[in-house]
Amino acid sequence: MINRKTIAIDRVIRVLQAAARGGASIPQLLEAADIPRRVLDDPAARIEQAAFIRLMMEVMRQTQDEFLGFGQGRKSKPGTFSMMAHAVINCPTLGHAIERGTRFYDLFDLDVRVSLEQQGEHAWLQVDASPRLDFREVIVDAWLFLSLRFMSWLVGKGLQAQRVEFDFSRHAPEGEFRSTFTAPVEFDQPHNRMVFAAECLELPLVQNQLSLSRFLRDSLAQLMDDNVHNVGLPAQIRTIISNEYGNSFPDFSEICEKLNMTPQTLRRRLKDGNTSYQEIKDSIRKDASVYYLSKAELSIDEIALLMGFSEASSFHRAFKKWTGKTPSVYRREHFEH
Repeated sequence: MINRKTIAIDRVIRVLQAAARGGASIPQLLEAADIPRRVLDDPAARIEQAAFIRLMMEVMRQTQDEFLGFGQGRKSKPGTFSMMAHAVINCPTLGHAIERGTRFYDLFDLDVRVSLEQQGEHAWLQVDASPRLDFREVIVDAWLFLSLRFMSWLVGKGLQAQRVEFDFSRHAPEGEFRSTFTAPVEFDQPHNRMVFAAECLELPLVQNQLSLSRFLRDSLAQLMDDNVHNVGLPAQIRTIISNEYGNSFPDFSEICEKLNMTPQTLRRRLKDGNTSYQEIKDSIRKDASVYYLSKAELSIDEIALLMGFSEASSFHRAFKKWTGKTPSVYRREHFEH
């Protein structure tokens, strides 16, 4: 759920200016985002973050550009970020994921290059952007901030930058995220980079293909809203099962051993969180079932077998209990267009 945060109108206008250069219709954008035209004339106005996210999604749709038109002719087609995320999700550590992600974007003819450097106890993500870009400062700002949020999601904890450096003046047009960095921000530096502890590179990824599928449904909202690193006890159990057991489920005692807890302690902590091991297993099976239903090449009978049901009728009953719909109806409504 998106918090009721607000965005300054000058940032909205900047997005509209970039979108217009990319060929988008400003009246259509405002209508789709449900933003009244009159607020653009009030320099003190602010809009809800939910409306700003709707605006950005519509800009992506109209311009066919994940850069929202800021790239001055250099486009990142919708789906590029999703493909990058799929490319890194099976990496063993954050360092491997960052390296693979930067190589992925190197495949495209963009005026932005990202690299990972390390020296001693410090590592940094560096963004080199062409000085020809009219919205260069906004792109650099957003790339560093959203990278930090995505890195946090991958490892399941809120990573903190130690320092953020920009090669432009503090008087440059303010981007959407610069003021939200909690680390010291320095301007007029030799490079654009975000410095963080090198030990973070060794952190294992706690996400997987199934959690990525859920994340990508509203990734922009999650990244902007900082809802990316809430990995509590149920999520830890999900990760253990997904990473080590595939479609099978370990005994409760095995989970206790992995978490170094007694059965009594784990049951109590799960109860305190209004859940149970059985509910976690059902949730995993539901998410896995939905994931497999998105694969048109798999029949429902095959999915039932993959999920450990010997009979398709048992799978139908279980799935309807989880979602209120049969597998065939769910597939038709969500994945057949």
